[in-house]
Amino acid sequence: MSSLKISLTEPAHLCSYRVLYGDTDAGGVVYNANYLRFFELGRTSFMRQFVASYREIEEAGFILPVVESYLRYKAPARYDDLLTIKTSLQQISEYSWRFNHHILLTANDRLLVKGFTVHACVTKAGKLVKLPAAYLDRLAGVAAAPAHNPGPSRNF
Repeated sequence: MSSLKISLTEPAHLCSYRVLYGDTDAGGVVYNANYLRFFELGRTSFMRQFVASYREIEEAGFILPVVESYLRYKAPARYDDLLTIKTSLQQISEYSWRFNHHILLTANDRLLVKGFTVHACVTKAGKLVKLPAAYLDRLAGVAAAPAHNPGPSRNF
């Protein structure tokens, strides 16, 4: 049994995704590694809404690779299921940040997968650097923002 805390904090960003046939395995359920792609969809949408697009960050000379990830599978998603991906910012430091993710079946809000990803800030040459102050300030602003629900963005 896992003792890792993976609760969402506010504001939690919501986006939707409809499972493609190509996301599933021979058993007809979403292949386990695809949930990391779904985490990425939620995270990039979160960043675009609250901080900056990854394109903007990369054009500024920074890359934000995943340096740690964890997934806890609770129930399977299947072809054509509509999923809700909830993403929130859990931790911020000068060099990294952690996002928590919950993936739910939209029809009944059943939790399918929960987990987190941790991202470091590196230059294009791979050198660990501090997150630029402008992005840190925006992230800190998100963490300090009052709880709200912007409603789901539609990404399917």
